[in-house]
Amino acid sequence: MGDQTLLFVPYIAKLILASDPDILFDYIVPPNNKVDANFFTFTGFRDIFDEVPGTLNVTKAALAEFPALNGQSVSYAVLKYPANGGVNPPHTHPRSAELLFLVGGSLEVGFVDTKNVLYTQKLKVGDLFVFPKGLVHYQYNSDANLPAYAVSAFGSANAGTVSVPVSVFGTGIDNVILAKSFKTDVDTVKKLKAGLTTHK
Repeated sequence: MGDQTLLFVPYIAKLILASDPDILFDYIVPPNNKVDANFFTFTGFRDIFDEVPGTLNVTKAALAEFPALNGQSVSYAVLKYPANGGVNPPHTHPRSAELLFLVGGSLEVGFVDTKNVLYTQKLKVGDLFVFPKGLVHYQYNSDANLPAYAVSAFGSANAGTVSVPVSVFGTGIDNVILAKSFKTDVDTVKKLKAGLTTHK
């Protein structure tokens, strides 16, 4: 048994240390792209704070939007939360922790660890909060008058986002299974699904 266990140690260590793969070059250029300073410049945030959000707005500078990030293990997102209830619903990032920097307004943030302990905090401008990799977390703007603005950094060019409401109620899991899982009835599950589809 001991020798067999030792065979798995390198694989377990590799899983624990998993992140964006190391690259053997300074940077990766997609086929048919010209490399000049423009390749390394992202301009998608220039006017981002000009408009007050009507709903939650997330603008990403990740691999899909900014190909120069490929292999660099970093990405950003700017989040804008409307006043009086703007919420980024419970979600996870399977490939990275998130470091949120509040630049305007106030936010209630929280995450749940693997022991089902909830950690919450009320953030003010200038505060940072870390959401550990892969854990369910949320952000909420309870201020009745002011929107909130945050910038999030990720340790991956493609952190991924798994929305808990969408993954549970929007992917076709059978209503009976959901009703039993949440100790409720099928009609309640149908109402939750209907509400989710009308508020995408």
